[in-house]
Amino acid sequence: MTTLNSASRTARERARAELTREIKEEARRQLAAHGAQGLSLRSVARELGMVSSALYRYFASRDELLTALIIDAYDALGEAAERAGSGLPAADVRGRWRATCGAIRSWALASPHEYALIYGSPVPGYRAPQVTVASAIRVARVLGGILADAAAGSRPPQPPAGPLPPELAGQTASVADAIAPGVDGGVIARALIAWTQLFGMISFELFGQFVGSLEPAGAFFGYAVEQMADFIGLP
Repeated sequence: MTTLNSASRTARERARAELTREIKEEARRQLAAHGAQGLSLRSVARELGMVSSALYRYFASRDELLTALIIDAYDALGEAAERAGSGLPAADVRGRWRATCGAIRSWALASPHEYALIYGSPVPGYRAPQVTVASAIRVARVLGGILADAAAGSRPPQPPAGPLPPELAGQTASVADAIAPGVDGGVIARALIAWTQLFGMISFELFGQFVGSLEPAGAFFGYAVEQMADFIGLP
């Protein structure tokens, strides 16, 4: 009896996992067609041939479904960034930076609607819950690993001359504690400037801001990535 109950439970779990996957896939199709603001559980249920009450057993609200999609997007991006430099020596911090930036851009170009969900305009009325943080920080931890290894190398990045403003010093110390313990706050500040520049470039490319000037953007992107590495002080 125990074996039968276990087999039945496993079959139900597989069926639930498969339907959850189908729900999220349909939700992503609706994101592509209508944006996050146009996403609704009723429309997802209708497209899957389900009654909406059945869908609510999987996701209690549109916001819960959005949260699941956001976590999936952050995890996919984090995995791409983690994998990018995994085959390079730890000491090759510039090569890892270059590979990480390229992987983030490649993921964004391949998944523009998921990128827009996590780095585009906020969804009115939605506030991402704390549960998204662990996935959101994965890609930043890759940057932290690069900075920590650079700081431990024979030619560590040099912080800018002069102290940081007190408020910024506290903020960079918190960032360092989260992703790169022991790295100087000035180096963290420069890395964050480069990090925001990276995502700004990707957003400009995805949302059409380079049309008529820097399109295709590959050459500009590669040049900027090297300039940002110099700015951070990566050897």
